[in-house]
Amino acid sequence: MGKVLIFGHQNPDTDAIGAAIAFANLQKELGVDAEAVALGTPNEETQFALDHFGLTAPRVVEKIAAETSDVMLVDHNEFQQSVADIEELNILAVVDHHRIANFQTANPLYYRAEPVGCTSTIVLKLYKENNIAVPAKIAGMMFSAIVSDTLLFKSPTCTQEDVDAANELAQIAGVDGNSYGLDLLKAGTNLGNKSEAELLDLDAKSFPMANKTVRIAQVNTVDLDEVFARQDALRDAMLTENTKNGYDLFLLLVTNILNSDSELLVAGEPREMVTEAFNVQLKNDRAFLPGVVSRKKQVVPQLTAAFEK
Repeated sequence: MGKVLIFGHQNPDTDAIGAAIAFANLQKELGVDAEAVALGTPNEETQFALDHFGLTAPRVVEKIAAETSDVMLVDHNEFQQSVADIEELNILAVVDHHRIANFQTANPLYYRAEPVGCTSTIVLKLYKENNIAVPAKIAGMMFSAIVSDTLLFKSPTCTQEDVDAANELAQIAGVDGNSYGLDLLKAGTNLGNKSEAELLDLDAKSFPMANKTVRIAQVNTVDLDEVFARQDALRDAMLTENTKNGYDLFLLLVTNILNSDSELLVAGEPREMVTEAFNVQLKNDRAFLPGVVSRKKQVVPQLTAAFEK
């Protein structure tokens, strides 16, 4: 076995990059020639964490087969969220906390999936199981990932395991969890200098539902009105993405990290699935979703169920 590349999903968030860095370091300690790479450049929140802990962002790759055949996936498993040539690669391992869908391999593999709020919580368990200490800088990145994925423990995806892991990692990293966590989340809400296309690509994933492809993007903010002041331009950009990439339905989930509510902007069809999934009526292509902050737990399952009826 030659070099093994380890990476998270496309449009990487802090967990996709942080878990890749942490899992690659663990594999190196176990004697594997591993390297963390990324399927996109870090967003501002992730870059804040990398800078704070003095880590270099993984290099960005688009295809891998020409470089190596062996890979490990973190924070995803669905092929449409992975590297472009994933079907040509030998997947040795997956560490994830999402649903399993659109995934198959020719060979046996190590697969670790747990219903926790963050992949980095699972990676910490793997360090402990192998009696390997987490370096302080990497612990800081893993703590950042948990804060990001759980919105500082406010998301319904957050479990006690995530809280316990975060407390342990914050101690190793030497940070005050609450103050640093708030600074991290706020770093990801600087949206004014981004184009509509950039906003829609910050944290977006595609999901097959029935015979349709649904694209769901999420942005965090401290002011919903600031984002929806650009509603017409955002909707036009979403429709353009639908046409360009073959998406049927595009949802933009705008989440207020201060009060843990979200508002949806919808473009495409069949939009009646949104009405069915969330028991709301769309007004001007929008719907307010009180208490909704998690795409994984509060949006995707509900939409999937509506499409499958």
